[in-house]
Amino acid sequence: MDRAKLLGEEKISKLLLKFSIPAIVGMIVNALYNIVDRIFIGNFVDSLGLAGITIAFPIMIILMAFGMLVGIGATSLISIRLGEGKKKEAELILGNAMILLIVFSASISFIGLIFLDPILKLFGASPQVLPYSKAYLSIILLGAVFQTIGFGMNNFIRAEGNPKRAMSTMLIGAILNTILDPIFIIVFDMGIRGAALATIISQAVSAAWVLSYFFSGKSSLTVRKENLKLNFPIVKGILSIGSAPFAMQVAASAITTLLNHSLKTYGGDLAISAYGAINSFSTILLMPIFGINQGAQPIIGFNYGAKKYDRVKKALLLAITAATSFTIIGFIVTRIFPEQLVALFNSKDKELIKIGANGMKIFFAMLPLIGFQIVSSNYFQATGKPKQAMLLSLSRQVLMLIPAILILPRFFDLNGVWMAGPTADFFASLLTGAFILYEIKHLQEKHDENQA
Repeated sequence: MDRAKLLGEEKISKLLLKFSIPAIVGMIVNALYNIVDRIFIGNFVDSLGLAGITIAFPIMIILMAFGMLVGIGATSLISIRLGEGKKKEAELILGNAMILLIVFSASISFIGLIFLDPILKLFGASPQVLPYSKAYLSIILLGAVFQTIGFGMNNFIRAEGNPKRAMSTMLIGAILNTILDPIFIIVFDMGIRGAALATIISQAVSAAWVLSYFFSGKSSLTVRKENLKLNFPIVKGILSIGSAPFAMQVAASAITTLLNHSLKTYGGDLAISAYGAINSFSTILLMPIFGINQGAQPIIGFNYGAKKYDRVKKALLLAITAATSFTIIGFIVTRIFPEQLVALFNSKDKELIKIGANGMKIFFAMLPLIGFQIVSSNYFQATGKPKQAMLLSLSRQVLMLIPAILILPRFFDLNGVWMAGPTADFFASLLTGAFILYEIKHLQEKHDENQA
């Protein structure tokens, strides 16, 4: 069955499974990059090393933000163009996106390495934690181009209907990172630098794997030399649609920085280390949601472009149901095993375990709502509606969360920092619910018009 017939006619539940399961596996495995680093550093360096990576994390989020800006923005356009039967335009978007990824990553590396110390201090590094953060991030920035190419262009593999290849990209990198971490950290006694080196080597291999796919003739879309020139209308379209996930990631970086400062004020460096453990599990719990998003995006985008609105509605509702199921399971696990989960990162530091377990129970209080909120925001992005997507994405990360971080700790100290997340999740979900109910009604009206 060719791609157009597959996306336009195959049963939605079967399609979502076909596209989402490889994406979910890939995203979870990809999340292991930072989590494995944190586990080895927490256990074989010390708790301050865990705080050091947590302080450096906002820059890594920014790198991912640019990968999403180009990767997801271009993927939405490619899916829609393929749905319209415009393959040449899809390849033009692909070529422009590749150049943008290289330009953005090189710029971030250059700026980040020049201003590394002041950036890390701005992000909340204390004099004790700064050496750890600097040692880790200086190496990560050298390999920034590998992360953005591997992560950004992997979206295009999925957009053209090859989710298994996209999954293998993430599997290769994460498995290699897991193998190299103990070798560099323990065997070669490189400490936190070893974790960073293992990460960039693994990302380089992933990037090479992605590029080999597009340059070997195995892909449906081809990277053509004549398309490797920036075309302003194409760039504008990519950045416009990709702006919502980009803004969400940049906001996440800013929020992490604000949280780090608040944690340092109300709980010290150990609270930052605890947040590093909590954030790791937050990443693991959210990766299936992002995987469902990635699986649903080409289905929604293609059928929206093909004016098959009944299939768009079915894909959206099924994705929301699947995402909510994952978040409910995650909620139950964090209720039952908080101490054991935190102890994975440092089983000897009892104070770290105590602070982290308490924080985890509070921080994930509204977890069951998050799947619905994220998938619904992604729907507007997949259908080429960046303004709505950005508003809903930022509602959780900025509009609700920043005031909560600034206000709640004044009344509840460290617990107030942990309470900020679930407070924002609750109110953002209410706002998203209003938008998505209207959109579902609008889809039904369009479907009825087409049937008339």
